[in-house]
Formats: sequence, structure tokens, C-alpha cells
Amino acid sequence: MTFQLSSAQKEQVRPPVVPSCRWPSPAPLAPAHASADARLQFEHDGYLVIPGFFSKQTADTLLKQSRKLLEDFTLEGHPLTQFSTDEDQAIRYFFEQGAFTDGKLNRPKEVAVNKIGHALHELDPEFRKFTLESEDLKNVVKGLQFHKDPRVIQSMVICKSPEIGGAVHSHDDSTFLYTKPLSAIGFWFALEQCTKTNGCLSFLPGSHKTNVINKRLVRIDGGKSGTKIVPIEVEGGKENPNWDAVEGWKEAKCEAGDLVIIHGSVVHRSEKNLSDKSRFIYTFHMIEGEAEWDELNWLQPTPEMPFTKLFP
Repeated sequence: MTFQLSSAQKEQVRPPVVPSCRWPSPAPLAPAHASADARLQFEHDGYLVIPGFFSKQTADTLLKQSRKLLEDFTLEGHPLTQFSTDEDQAIRYFFEQGAFTDGKLNRPKEVAVNKIGHALHELDPEFRKFTLESEDLKNVVKGLQFHKDPRVIQSMVICKSPEIGGAVHSHDDSTFLYTKPLSAIGFWFALEQCTKTNGCLSFLPGSHKTNVINKRLVRIDGGKSGTKIVPIEVEGGKENPNWDAVEGWKEAKCEAGDLVIIHGSVVHRSEKNLSDKSRFIYTFHMIEGEAEWDELNWLQPTPEMPFTKLFP
């Protein structure tokens, strides 16, 4: 999806020839929404890093709440589910694949969890406040001009614990959050420093312009039998290259308080955490409320919990 600028807007901005995907400062974004240059940067590369978007104090608050959730949840009755999706909008805990030996946890649960999801923005007071009450975030969303009616879905804390936090292989988000037309954008908030050794994000800049969304994740038997990836028929039967073999990957190292905005079709990945430091982040996605979200998608709204409007 591309942004459509008016003639007046086009006259006010420079061509999107840009050397870096890191935006220099969040300060100009909040009062006047995302600037035209920032919007073009995002359109050009498919992602945008905004350093210091939220305070270190806020990052510490969310990190503390994340650790509290890990400490407070009980293993009693837990299915010991490894990293996967879940059809319910709830707060659930998913374990790393390497956290088990002979079917039993091989380390304390607090450092065995891969992620907490997928409705923190609705059910946890700290994350709900951060997600739905931030005027700075609302201003950036308005400035991107990507959604008319943005809906918040799939909120998660991803822990990436030391020495076990697993790699996330090359992928795009539109495959897993499929709308017609495509409309997913990810908002990824660093709660700790994110480096090459503890698994920072890496992107293939501009890949959102050529990536063909030719498959999607769907529910099997209405979710009763799990999920699977199925092909999508595309014009001309176009296929994608082996993205890992394509040159030009760029790391997006972050400090606590940085925001990364991720186009749904940009190809990205993160490596295993090989360090002795965790890499906690909070993330959610937005989709267009006017777009079609069908019953095949793994995550489904309910009458009790419809997809959350950012602008009520």
C-alpha cells in the first residue's frame, strides 16, 4: 500500500532519497503529527525507527509490569504451549522451544517464556493506558495517513530471554494478519536495549514494494484444529526470492524508548539471543477498520471484545 499525497503536500516535501531509516528525533512528530519527510521515509523503506519516542521511565514501568506478569502466572493447568498463535483474545503465555527437556521445563518459568499475548492492550491496565491513551502515538498514526479507522490487534510482550530467546525467521506481517486490501502495520516498542547479540530486528529496506503476499495463515475447522499456511492465488503466479539471500539487510538497533513502525509487507527477521541480556519489547498491530477481515484469520473479534478502535 502506498500513501497518496495531495498536490500541496507534494510541493512541501523533498523526494524520498534518504540515507537512513532512523528518524533523528520524535520531537517534531508529536505536535504536527508525523512530518511529510517521516511519512515518505516510511513509504520508501517500509519501516521507520523513531529514537526516544517514549521515556525511559515509561519503558521501565512496562518492563516491570512484564516481569510481574511472568512472576504471577501459574503453571497449574497450563498446557506448556510453545510459541504459537491462539484463537482467543486473552492474556496467555507461550514458551520457547528450547525451554523443555523430556517434556518438562528446564529452567524457571520467568526465563522460559517467549511471549505474552494477545490482548494486553485491552486487559492489562498499564499496557492499555500506554496503547490507547498516548496522544503522541495517535499523532503519529494520524500523520502516517495509512488508516482511516485504525484498529488495534494482537498486542504482545516478546521476552527474548538470555541464551534461549529464539530466532524469528524472515517474514512479513501481512501473511499472518491478512486483510483485503492489505492494511497491517506493526508498532514495536523497545523496553530494553536491542543489539545484534540479543536479537535486534533486521529489515530488507524497500522489500514491501516487491514482496508478493502469496500465502496466509488460516484457521483449520474454525480454529478447532489449529492453523496452517495456505497459498493465495496472485496475478501471474508471481513468487518471491529467497529473502535471506538478497543483499541489503539492515539492522535496527534500539535503545529503551525507541519505536519501530513496520509496514505489513516489509520483510524482516531477528536472530536468536546469544547474549546474557534479555530483549523485552512490547508490540501490537493496527489494521484498517474498513478493510475485510474474514473468518479464516487466526485471531477473531468477539461481541465482548471487538477489535479496539484507536479513535473511539
